[in-house]
Order: sequence, then structure tokens, then C-alpha cells
Amino acid sequence: MWKYALKRVIQGVITVWFIATATFFAMHAVPGDPLSGDKALTERIRANLEIKYGLDKPLFTQYVIYLKNISQGDFGISFTQENRQVNDIIREHFPVSATLGILAIVFAAVGGVLWGALTALYRNRWPDTVIMFLVILGISVPSFVVAALGQLSLVKLNNLTGVSILPVGGWGTVWHMILPSMVLGLGTMAYLTRLMRSSMLEIISADYIRTAKAKGVPPTQIFTRHQLRNAILPVITVLGPSIAAITTGGFVVEIIFAIPGLGRYFVQAVQQLDYTVIMGTTVFYGAFLVFMVIVVDIIYGYIDPRVRLE
Repeated sequence: MWKYALKRVIQGVITVWFIATATFFAMHAVPGDPLSGDKALTERIRANLEIKYGLDKPLFTQYVIYLKNISQGDFGISFTQENRQVNDIIREHFPVSATLGILAIVFAAVGGVLWGALTALYRNRWPDTVIMFLVILGISVPSFVVAALGQLSLVKLNNLTGVSILPVGGWGTVWHMILPSMVLGLGTMAYLTRLMRSSMLEIISADYIRTAKAKGVPPTQIFTRHQLRNAILPVITVLGPSIAAITTGGFVVEIIFAIPGLGRYFVQAVQQLDYTVIMGTTVFYGAFLVFMVIVVDIIYGYIDPRVRLE
């Protein structure tokens, strides 16, 4: 198992290096000067930034400086926000995105497992038909459409009842988190529901399930100890990338609900061509995604020893 874990860590480091390299050369391929306009107030500030990042040196030298900085955990200084480190932006605003993402993945995982198991147990009957219709809607409709419809429905509901049932936007309390987390996790829940349904249908017709029924094992015990336990393994496999995707993919949701998360600053950096913030957050998001995939792979190796590669 240790060899398998070490192999996955090495693959993860190579992947992060590739992400960092691709981001660096992609940003340098964008036309324009990162220090043009109002971004550098004086020639002295411009000269200091050129020295720090090697902007007056050949591209390969800049690449070496860039790799050296990120290997030390230094993502640089924002070109548009005065005296603000990219590390500080990540440190202050990623916990907000992470909190929203954790709530969304809990909502998606619990709902996906329950609805998927229910559709498999009631296959080709009305619960299966209704839930799968809603699943198709959840996968097809973009999150920004769901967010806008959710806000509009909540405003009308608040006006109808005369009280504020839930806040429409903002951040600060648990009540502010409910609607954004549901909107953010809806697509993932729909995907996990389909995956859980397919896995359950395979398990239901397995030989050991028929043997357990023939031996007189209670249906509840068959469902919890045999069907659900084995059918949930594929869901665990995709849970790691889903956690990272939800945590780092709530850009639009954060903007619509006015949530001060990291995604909001990433969008602002793209609009303002703040190169250091773009590259820093991209590498950070990529490393976080790779880390979650590795963690889930190792956990999956303990759950199902058949995936261990010696």
C-alpha cells in the first residue's frame, strides 16, 4: 500500500508541475504588458517588480524564478491590489469557498446516495421516473440559471410570507449558506444519483445478493450491509474530484450571491489581467484538486484492496 501511495504522490507532483508550467506560458502568451496602465504607479515600483519577477530577463529565466517562488509557497504580489500578497488573498478567502464547498458536497453526497438507491429499488416505477426526470434537469441546467431562479423564488416567498425565511445574498451566518450550497451541489447530486442508481442495479442482480435472500437474511440487512455498502464504492471514487470541483468551481455562484470567496477574486483578476493572482490561484486550485484525488485513491485502496498496485 505504501508503494501505491508513493506512486500516486509522485504522479500528483508531476501533474502540479505541468499545471504550473502550462499556466505560466499561457499567461505570457497573452498580449500586453502586465505592468501597463495604472498598475505601476511609478517607474521605481515598475523596476522593483521587474527585478522580483525577472520581467526584464529571458522567458526561461522568468520561468525558473517562477518555479522557485511557487516551490517555496510564494505566489507573489498582486499587480492591482496595493501591497497585497497572493498568499494573503488565498489565506483569507479560500476558507469561505471551502466552507461553501463542504456544505455543497455534503448535500450532494447524501442526496445522491439516497435518491440513487431509491430509484434502483423502485426501478421502472413512478419514484424512479420522477427522480430521474429531476436528475436530467439538474445535470442540464447551468448553475447560474439555478442560482438566479433560486434567488427569484426566495424573494417571492419572502414577500409572500412577509418574513425573511432565508437571506437572498451575502455571507456571515448559517442561513446565508443554505441556498448557495444547495445551488452549488445540485449538479453534483444529480450526477451522483445516476452513478449510484447504475451501481445499485448491478449489485441487486449479483449472485451473493440472491444467496443472501435464499438464506433468509432480512431485506434491511441485505440493503445496508450488502447492496448499499458495495454500490457506494464508485461514488467514493468520484467524490474526491467532486469535492475539489465544487470547492473551486463556485465562481459564478459566489458572484451571484455576493459571497467573498476566492472564486470572486479569481474572476476579478481575469478581468483586470492581474497575472500573479491568476497564476497563483490556478496553481493552488490545481494542487488542491490533485491532493483530493490522491487522498480518495488511497482511501479507496483501503476500502477495496483490489485497487492496490504493488
